[in-house]
Amino acid sequence: MTFLKIFLFFPLLSLAFSQETFTSHLLPRPLIIEYPENTETNFRELEEEFKLHCTSWRFSVEANNINPWKTIPQECAKYVKDYVTGRAYGFDLERVSKEAGVYAKAVELSGDGKDVWIFDIDDTLLSNLPYYADHGYGLEVFDHLEFDRWVDKAMAPAIKSSLKLYEEVLGLGIKVFLLTGRSDGKRKATIENLINAGFRDWHKLILRAPDEQGKLATVYKSEKRNEMEKEGYRILGNSGDQWSDILGTSMSIRSFKLPNPMYYIP
Repeated sequence: MTFLKIFLFFPLLSLAFSQETFTSHLLPRPLIIEYPENTETNFRELEEEFKLHCTSWRFSVEANNINPWKTIPQECAKYVKDYVTGRAYGFDLERVSKEAGVYAKAVELSGDGKDVWIFDIDDTLLSNLPYYADHGYGLEVFDHLEFDRWVDKAMAPAIKSSLKLYEEVLGLGIKVFLLTGRSDGKRKATIENLINAGFRDWHKLILRAPDEQGKLATVYKSEKRNEMEKEGYRILGNSGDQWSDILGTSMSIRSFKLPNPMYYIP
């Protein structure tokens, strides 16, 4: 063992006293990655670019300039989630209801009991955010069977600003018609959910009959409004989160579109 130590010592000693210049690059060095000084700035700019892109997309959706569409853009998943779970969505909902309330109070009623306000149900009166939280806030293609199971639970909370408008409209003496794309088989669960959420005293609750299932929402709801007019009703207002709730024929005097960037119904 002593011989081995001496054998190893002499080569090292000769290296130490060598007159040759020592070159450090011959020995291994730690890897050093140099990042650009403005990385944080570039990241913020990229994040802002994504936000602007998604804001533009949402604006186009709400203006009905983009249609039809099945899912939200993948890159806007976080943006949509932050919007519908944050303060902005609530502010937008309140703005719609406030303006609708101002109009409702200013309109002149006939006094014959034929003045009507139409409300859609899903994401107009009742919020389906708990359902969409489990389904990517619009990233997934709509699943009718899965959504029906959610409807059967009758757990959707009220959209508070819409409940306030609903009560204001009733208080003014305007009849409320609920016009929904839900099937008539969901009537019991729908009534239970509405009552639990605080909605009462509607005049009519209209759901899709079996022979109406294949119709586009725009056609189906136009036909129902046409029937109301034939019965002598005047549609003063209409509130819905989809353009198909308010466009078509026999439209109301004023329509109020609630924001919804999670899904599109033609």
